[in-house]
Amino acid sequence: MFDVPDLSRFVKDPFKVLVRTIISQSTAEVNTRRAYEKLSRMFSVTPEGLAGADVKDLEDALRVAGLYRNKARVIKRVSEEVLERFHGSLSFIYDEPLEDARRNLLSLYGVGLKTADIVLLFCAGRPVIPVDTHVNRVSKRLGLAPSKAGYEDVRLSLQRLFREEDYFSVHMLLIALGRRYCKAIKPLCRDCPVRDLCPSAF
Repeated sequence: MFDVPDLSRFVKDPFKVLVRTIISQSTAEVNTRRAYEKLSRMFSVTPEGLAGADVKDLEDALRVAGLYRNKARVIKRVSEEVLERFHGSLSFIYDEPLEDARRNLLSLYGVGLKTADIVLLFCAGRPVIPVDTHVNRVSKRLGLAPSKAGYEDVRLSLQRLFREEDYFSVHMLLIALGRRYCKAIKPLCRDCPVRDLCPSAF
């Protein structure tokens, strides 16, 4: 019933998840997939492989994703930083205390809160709920977070409501609900499976 991104091929490698999440910013899932697949054909998706890539070639690989010039620069610089600062590995996401691991990810060029939290949740199973545009919109319409809340307030509101072992499912289901029914423009309230629980329905 729901269309959710399939990251099963990437979740064992936090660097690949990081790169794919950067590509996905302001980009439809289908174009994210196409851009990542082309990038994978052209380069080894490793810190070494992308740090040594020519930025123009990265732009060509990412063109279908939109904002490709900026994404190419970010991916190249992030790759360089992971090599220089973390010896080519993001393994600290598994070993360090959560806030330290989150802080290290956020210290990387171009890595924001959502990207850091996706890497932490998807790869290391750390107890965070990433807040993308769908999660933000659906949470507020359902009354799960304050209507004026920023990223951290939405995240913490959701994390207080659900059990840690359910964080991944909550994240994915809110995305799916936002994509299929709770659209930004013209939400399909009449067909929504949670319309009877939603204070914003209709």
